Amino acid sequence: MTDIHDFQGNILCNTSSVLGEGPTYDPDTDTVWWFNILGKELHELHLPTGKKQVHELPMMASVLARVDAERQMIATEEGLFLRDIASGELSFYAAIEADKPENRSNDGRTHVSGSLWIGTMGKRAEMQAGAIYHVAAGGKVTKIFDQISIPNSICFSPDGTIGYFTDTRVSQLMRVLVDPETGLPAGEPIVMVDSMEDPGGLDGSVCDADGYIWNARWGSGFVDKYSPDGLRIERYRVPAMQPSCPAFIGKNADRLAVTTAWEGLDDEARSMQPQAGALLELGATVRGVFDPRYKL
Repeated sequence: MTDIHDFQGNILCNTSSVLGEGPTYDPDTDTVWWFNILGKELHELHLPTGKKQVHELPMMASVLARVDAERQMIATEEGLFLRDIASGELSFYAAIEADKPENRSNDGRTHVSGSLWIGTMGKRAEMQAGAIYHVAAGGKVTKIFDQISIPNSICFSPDGTIGYFTDTRVSQLMRVLVDPETGLPAGEPIVMVDSMEDPGGLDGSVCDADGYIWNARWGSGFVDKYSPDGLRIERYRVPAMQPSCPAFIGKNADRLAVTTAWEGLDDEARSMQPQAGALLELGATVRGVFDPRYKL
């Protein structure tokens, strides 16, 4: 039996993103970062003061990883770039699918080894046009999974021995053994959750300190909590039908932020969902972990 909870959270930021995605928290500055992919924007929210900034980008981007106090890594439609936090200046770091200008980055996350997993997809979500890549120190890029339409749910168990991902179009949460020292797959993926018959689709996920997976279910208006063996044990309603990705925030990683989107909604649907595109706080009890830094 899955426990269903009404929304008891709040709106962290009501700035409406067409496609809010890729939330990341920096515990050193108590700041939440996330993207409006289609709007080519990087959003910044300082939690203690509520100060909000929107940084315009020259291309679509979707994933941010901490590097150090001065720099971030961002995944974009034109590859990986180092971003200077103070100036916003971008420096090219590594190519991903430079031969496929029709693709862009989508979901991604940093592994405990300091490596990155980055997913790509067609800009029109073409069938099986994307893939998932492993990015090691020095910008070494290795394709690890292929023929994915909409890569999502990239996250890892706290010890780095298990990786998760999905193709939202298929809506099966995949589980794969991972080398904790390198972040590379150490086996073949298996289906852990098959939700193909359920409304909506698996979107972004994050794994908490106890190994539970928190998944934003696009098109359903829920954030779901799965046990490490794949049982959906809780559902949390959110006031937007298209939640896209969760992230642990707060100095103790005990809060959960969720990005949302209004992409594809007509005027009537948007009027029924005034919070679509906002950054939400779920209001659930969580015991999270912070994303590691990417190791250059």
